[in-house]
Amino acid sequence: MEEAKQIVTDIQQGNIKPIYFLMGEEAYYIDKVSEYIENNILDEAEKGFNQMVLYGRDVAIDDIVSNAKRYPMMAERQVVIVKEAQDLSRTIEKLVDYVNNPQPTTVLVVNYKYKKIDKRKGLYKALKKSGVVLESKKLYDNQVPDWIRRVLSGQGYQITPKAAQMLVEFLGTDLSKIENELNKLKIVLPQGAQITPEAIEENIGISKDFNNFELRKAVGERNMGKAFRIVKYFGDNPKDNPMVVTVSLLFNFFSQLLQYHGLNDKSPRSVASALKINPYFVNEYTSAARNFPMKNVSKAVALLRDFDVKGKGVGANATPQGDLLKELLVKIFG
Repeated sequence: MEEAKQIVTDIQQGNIKPIYFLMGEEAYYIDKVSEYIENNILDEAEKGFNQMVLYGRDVAIDDIVSNAKRYPMMAERQVVIVKEAQDLSRTIEKLVDYVNNPQPTTVLVVNYKYKKIDKRKGLYKALKKSGVVLESKKLYDNQVPDWIRRVLSGQGYQITPKAAQMLVEFLGTDLSKIENELNKLKIVLPQGAQITPEAIEENIGISKDFNNFELRKAVGERNMGKAFRIVKYFGDNPKDNPMVVTVSLLFNFFSQLLQYHGLNDKSPRSVASALKINPYFVNEYTSAARNFPMKNVSKAVALLRDFDVKGKGVGANATPQGDLLKELLVKIFG
């Protein structure tokens, strides 16, 4: 996030490089930087003759180089953007000759999504000398709520920890998808508002009471009635609540409980740091650790591995996922 911001800041200050190579597993920042360059380097009058968008599946490296070596028409520079450049992964190293001697009046932007080039080879070394390389890394699940908070804070909004967790558990770590849902909320909520679970339920359709976050909490509290009500809801709405996601999140929860039991320092700050969780949720783990001693946690982890396989159709004899989840809870609580 900070590297992407720095690229934009440098461009705003007139420090424009001849090559921007944007790569990595997280497409969000690649798209954001590329879109900023596409929209801001040239004015509208200059774009007609001096801005070109190419696609990796349709061109060869020679085509890219040929376009990049052109001189701009009635403008200080031209912009050449190569989208889906990962389709050129077998030949991308051939770009090294151009990178070693780039056209100073061209801004070449290469969007190399979901992959990265070999840093030991010549292209990467040349790019570091004459251009900018952005490696956009995928965020871990536990990093996304803080990303949501920071993005919203920069736009004048706040969000409760539970609301942020609901978004992550429902949408995963796809930042573009999360941003789309946040934009919906910003349409209906005034700037300065706090985004709550109720706002998410009303405007996005994620239930504030029947979700994996609440299931995890109910299991940790040994609140069997609430836990079974939630999995019944999941069984009635399997498309919106796939078992593979539920089992994965419960597995992560119990794995963290194992880690909690092994901590010497169980102060809130130490627990939050060790488990990589928001301090807001530390009490849930403290409570769950009292309800599930180390032996029970180890048993739950083994059960979740077994039910993960069953949920994928192995050895379950086409048992509905709702019934499998109920069986899983009976064994965890047993």
